[in-house]
Amino acid sequence: MAVMTALSTVSCDSLLKLLLRFLSEMEFNIDTNKEVAMKWQKDALEIDTNIERLNVSLIHQFLCEESRWAKGIPLQTVEKSLSRSVNFGIYSQNRQIGFARVISDCATFANLVDVFVLPDYRHQGIATWLLNCIVEHPDLQGLRRWTLAATPEGQNLYRKIGFAELSKPEIFMERFFPSIYQ
Repeated sequence: MAVMTALSTVSCDSLLKLLLRFLSEMEFNIDTNKEVAMKWQKDALEIDTNIERLNVSLIHQFLCEESRWAKGIPLQTVEKSLSRSVNFGIYSQNRQIGFARVISDCATFANLVDVFVLPDYRHQGIATWLLNCIVEHPDLQGLRRWTLAATPEGQNLYRKIGFAELSKPEIFMERFFPSIYQ
């Protein structure tokens, strides 16, 4: 009651100045493009979405030299793609051993791309764990559609987490430039 009485004696102009001063002294962290890093732990392995932790050289080297889908990709293209994706690094004793990224509006659609685990770490369930963490990420819930382009040997892995062939392939189209990095 005393607060209401005090407020009724303060002019609107004075109250506005007081509110503006209060707000100017507060620190706001409003950056809608900044995701909060997520981490998952399993034994000695860790999955982290912190872009600062990614070994960009390793990702570029794998995509450029070892992948079937991005042979010859320039480093600048990899860096640009990372800055516009939800990235998932896999680490063993702080050494990056795998990667995946999701291109999404985080509301209706996601495209899973550039999924890999280094050869020495394959066939240990790491990729399955990675994919489960990706589809459980809080920012990627409630999406109407997920897509991916899978290598033939990877399709069974993706089926385990709910991916299937396109239900209506006749409605999908693409612009595809397979030799763009050559």
